[in-house]
Amino acid sequence: MTIGEKPVLAWLGDDFTGAAAVMEVLTFAGLPAVLFLRPPTPERIADFPNMRGIGVASMARTFDPERMDAELPDLFEVLGQTGATLVQYKTCSTLDSAPHVGSIGKAMDIGSKTFATNTVPVMIAAPEMRRYQVFGQLFAGTDAGVFRLDRHPVMARHPVTPMDEADVALHLSAQTRMPMQCLNLEVLTDPERASKLIATTRGGITIDQMTHADVIAAGDILWNAEHRFVVGSQGIAYALVAYFQKTGALSAPQAMNGIGPAKRMAVVSGSVSPITADQIAWALYHGFVGIRLDVVQACDGDFAAEEIRVFSAAKAALERDQVPLIYTARGPDDPAVMRLRAAAGDNLAQINDEIGVTLGRILAQLADQSGLDRAVVSGGDTSGHVCRALDIDALTAAAPTIPGAAICNVHGGTRPLTLALKGGQMGSRDYFGWVLQGGGNR
Repeated sequence: MTIGEKPVLAWLGDDFTGAAAVMEVLTFAGLPAVLFLRPPTPERIADFPNMRGIGVASMARTFDPERMDAELPDLFEVLGQTGATLVQYKTCSTLDSAPHVGSIGKAMDIGSKTFATNTVPVMIAAPEMRRYQVFGQLFAGTDAGVFRLDRHPVMARHPVTPMDEADVALHLSAQTRMPMQCLNLEVLTDPERASKLIATTRGGITIDQMTHADVIAAGDILWNAEHRFVVGSQGIAYALVAYFQKTGALSAPQAMNGIGPAKRMAVVSGSVSPITADQIAWALYHGFVGIRLDVVQACDGDFAAEEIRVFSAAKAALERDQVPLIYTARGPDDPAVMRLRAAAGDNLAQINDEIGVTLGRILAQLADQSGLDRAVVSGGDTSGHVCRALDIDALTAAAPTIPGAAICNVHGGTRPLTLALKGGQMGSRDYFGWVLQGGGNR
């Protein structure tokens, strides 16, 4: 088979780190891709010729349904005009969403209307990242093992969208008017049954995956089902790549080298994930300089002074040829988390935005005044604020690390940086050190 010359996939990411993950999968498989950090004009898209993947990052995971109604239709229209074969609403592989915030179901309703379809394939699973869907139930792996989502040590305790339901179709049923069902593993192994189910379904249909054979079968379904609008994680890109490789449309990827050590690097983290807490602990043990941003001061009206203090400490660390690691908390049990919730009250969402903007502003000042050539951001929402503060409008992948958190080249800003964006619940324990050394397959 051939995959033609137009873009294979255009996607709208519901946060910045997840949106970058799709770009990474496609690029490192031999399908060049670009991620825009604000809606691109046709002229800006033309600055990146021959792209097989075109993405737009948003912060829709933080939107309420009314804001989704206001902003998503225009974003979907931009993606539709790229001519891509498939258009994806990109979600987190751990299904972060709720009816009142980041509603995947609401995005499905809007997308199905924009693209005039009654059928929406939903693929959250990504076995390459240890995200599995088995008879409708979503499982996610950690260093401690594989857990059903509602028993996952991170997602069951998520500070905004705690997961109390592992059945993907049931979880989404609370967010959409569409009927939901599952294309399970038994059906997936029978191409004729699977094709018939996809063809006759009206509503959303979640797709199981556990093995590499399942990934290939799922890619076949997505590419050949003739439903242009799809919803899911970077598992969609993995499935398409696996199917293209199986059919010979793509050759097997080569190992990717790193880009070499950074001269000056800084890390900012707005994540409260225990995985990020372990990464912070590793980094501090290996010589990074920890600098806590006292987030409670955001509620007390004296955040400007705290911003100056943190910036000064980080700048001093860089001048000593050390790596500053600015963080807001060290895991969900950090006392700062409870203190912030108590102090913020009903204004927690607004305060969290202010914290993200402050972290972005600090990193931008460090880039301007301290000669940074690399930066790392932990936390999907934090990444959005930081990218806006740096005034960059596009990313392309430069070097792999863990799946979903590559080192990227930045475009459009005035600061010559490479940048790694990492979701809070992602990454190896030595991730910050890996990026410092330049990434690369290992």
